[in-house]
Amino acid sequence: MKMLKSTLAIVTTAAVLGVSGFAQAGATLDAVQKKGFVQCGVSDGLPGFSVPDSTGKIIGIDADVCRAVAAAVFGDATKVKFSQLNAKERFTALQSGEIDVLSRNTTWTSSRDSGMGLVFAGVTYYDGIGFLVNNKLGVKSAKELDGATICIQAGTTTELNVSDYFRGNGLKYTPITFDTSDESAKSLESGRCDVLTSDKSQLYAQRSKLATPTDYVVLPETISKEPLGPVVRKGDEEWFSIVKWTLFAMLNAEEMGITQTNVEAEAKATKNPDVARLLGADGEYGKDLKVKKDWVVQIVKQVGNYGEVFEKNLGKGTPLAIDRGLNALWNNGGIQYAPPVR
Repeated sequence: MKMLKSTLAIVTTAAVLGVSGFAQAGATLDAVQKKGFVQCGVSDGLPGFSVPDSTGKIIGIDADVCRAVAAAVFGDATKVKFSQLNAKERFTALQSGEIDVLSRNTTWTSSRDSGMGLVFAGVTYYDGIGFLVNNKLGVKSAKELDGATICIQAGTTTELNVSDYFRGNGLKYTPITFDTSDESAKSLESGRCDVLTSDKSQLYAQRSKLATPTDYVVLPETISKEPLGPVVRKGDEEWFSIVKWTLFAMLNAEEMGITQTNVEAEAKATKNPDVARLLGADGEYGKDLKVKKDWVVQIVKQVGNYGEVFEKNLGKGTPLAIDRGLNALWNNGGIQYAPPVR
């Protein structure tokens, strides 16, 4: 992983830093168009969200959000490159300008959204922290974990939330921190710790990589709110709007029944005014974002609507087998909701 290793890279980065210490984000779209691709920061390997497949291609819902941004900007979802980052590296990479967007199972919090020179563009996945244990431990609830040794990934919101939960419930625990999620999972499997804690989506993902996944269970408690979504540098409203409305377009497409299979036909023949606006058959809404009028058509055609992307990467037909839950649309029992294109 290249993390500004050379002296030249450090000097170049320093040259674009403002008094706040963060890269000045003024013309990201112009820079992206000039180089011909979106540089996207993703995880260092989390199934369902961003992980290399057998060919080395990065797959997952977070990676697909970045492909959708490329489809909106270039009309070509392949014009994206990925930087695999651990939790400690992710914000520095975005602040310095090494990446254009961070789409890496990252929790939206007040401090991250106001004190780091960053801004969240929406919620890709509504999550919460939980606990993964070996069945042989014999516990059915997190409140039975008094005295447990717990593996935690460093540099995450999990550390503080777990501390709050145990203190609030009068429980004691011993934390063991690791730089990567894989290290944490391997330590659970080896017996170095009793429990692995993280966002529940990450627990399902890590369980799928263990030698015998059925030996492990995610306990029922969800102890925090963890809205995960894409992040950009603060100060560039143009780029922020593109990333935000890319995610909204995917949600609106699902709500309107627009899929990879029917999107082109709907764009040509729809009688529904909402669909016509979304797909560029009516109005010039792409112009406001400085993208082509068929930007949503390209997103859905090449990447899919939100539901298609969720099911392909996380759904019941995958090793993770995650139910939509809160991530179902607002009119189908969940809380996913997007403003209209109009």
